[in-house]
Amino acid sequence: MSNFDTTTPNTLNRNQAPGSTHNLKEEVSRAGGELKHRAGETLRTSTDLASDKIEEVANAAQDVVSETAKHLGSRAHEQQEAGADFIGRFADDIRKAARAFENDVPFAARGIESAADYVHEASEMIQNGSFRDLLDGASDFARRQPAAFLGLSALAGFAAVRFLRASGEQRASSSSPSSQGQE
Repeated sequence: MSNFDTTTPNTLNRNQAPGSTHNLKEEVSRAGGELKHRAGETLRTSTDLASDKIEEVANAAQDVVSETAKHLGSRAHEQQEAGADFIGRFADDIRKAARAFENDVPFAARGIESAADYVHEASEMIQNGSFRDLLDGASDFARRQPAAFLGLSALAGFAAVRFLRASGEQRASSSSPSSQGQE
């Protein structure tokens, strides 16, 4: 009347023989060992896959950084050359100023010529050397030729003021015709 079959041995029956629990323990132990082995393999596979992906990402990041560094280095070199050219032309202008003083104030002409030499050396350092070389050269020049260094500083200040005034006047003159046309 019941669906429970009493003829099949029940493994959960408490009336089992003492040897059968030992077999059950061995089966559970074997199953646990196999499960542990499979989990270890899965973990190693996952770890290897993650390691490969991390390595790919690191290589891609390194490539991006390398390309960016190359681009920035190229741009910096272009700016360095443009700055060196500008400073070289500035040295030529200083030499012209020194020639103007040769007849009237030869002492000043020599100081200005010395400053022009320094500016020319600075342009070469900028073009061929590093920023640190330029700073060391400026310090050395200031110690060797303090008067020329002060004169060069004053000349650079005057040039900067003149440049700023000229650019301000240029902006004012370019904006004044349009404002006059509106009145």
